[in-house]
Parts: sequence; structure tokens; C-alpha cells
Amino acid sequence: MVNFIQSPRFWRHFTIAVLLLMTVAGCSDESPKLIKGQPMPGFILDRLESGSLDFPNALRGKVVAIRFWADWCPFCESEMKNIEPVYRQKQERGLVILAINVRQDRKTAAAFIRKLNISYDVLLDRDGEVARRYGVIALPTTFIVDRQGNLHTRILGESTSELLHKIVEELL
Repeated sequence: MVNFIQSPRFWRHFTIAVLLLMTVAGCSDESPKLIKGQPMPGFILDRLESGSLDFPNALRGKVVAIRFWADWCPFCESEMKNIEPVYRQKQERGLVILAINVRQDRKTAAAFIRKLNISYDVLLDRDGEVARRYGVIALPTTFIVDRQGNLHTRILGESTSELLHKIVEELL
């Protein structure tokens, strides 16, 4: 069995991820200042299925997990599958998950999501503007937002369902 890190596929994905992140991070001189306990920047993005979502206005009073992803991200697929059970358990108590696809077209995002069979909202950040404003430097990145719309936690890289469950439970 070959170590995943030694595989050419890993390094190809890693290189693409680094290049994309350098592009996203280099788009502006202004660096985002997201501070725990402070309001998160608002945005309006198209939903994958139809319509758009206005954050935070449409989700006031909810605990929101905002996760940034792309189909080429080697860790995004497993993480998205793993957080689905947490979402199903907690949605009636006020948990919302927004999976924001970064810089990919609707067709690419839809093909990836069909494989995963997830039920939470998928949004499209086609030009990467929201990712840039949120200071996303790696994928996946997750922000947990409390019921007042303030930043509670930022998770850089892959997280587990156990970690998400623990953090969300504190806020519900």
C-alpha cells in the first residue's frame, strides 16, 4: 500500500490547491480581519439548485457552519460526507450548513455534489470574492457562526464530524 502523501495524485492536487490559494490570497492588498465574537461579512450567493441566499439576513437566529470547498480538494469530499449526519441531527435545533464552492462552474459543482448525496445548502462563489473577503487560504476552511451572526470558530483544513458536533452543541 502506497502512502497517500507519496502518491503523484496527492502532489498534483496539493500544487493546484497552493496555486489557487495564492491567487485568492493575492487578489487584494486588504487583508480580512475576522475576529472571534465579531460579525461576519455578509454576502449574497447563488444556490446550486436555484435562487440565492443572503447571509446573514436569511439566517438570523441560526447557528451557521460556512465551509469553503472545491472538487479538486483531496480532503473536501470525505469531510462533506462526514458532516452530513451532524447536519441531519442538528438542523431542527437551528444548525445550517452552507457549503460554498470556490471558483468552479455550476456543472462541475453539481456533478461533485450528486456523488455525495448531501442535503445541506450548496452555494457558488464563482469569482472567489467571498472566499477572499473571508481570508480563505486553504480548502477546506470552515467558519462556525453563532446565532447572533458572530464568528465563533475558524477551522483551517479538514475537520471531523466529532469536532463539528462538539462546537455546534455549545451554540445550540
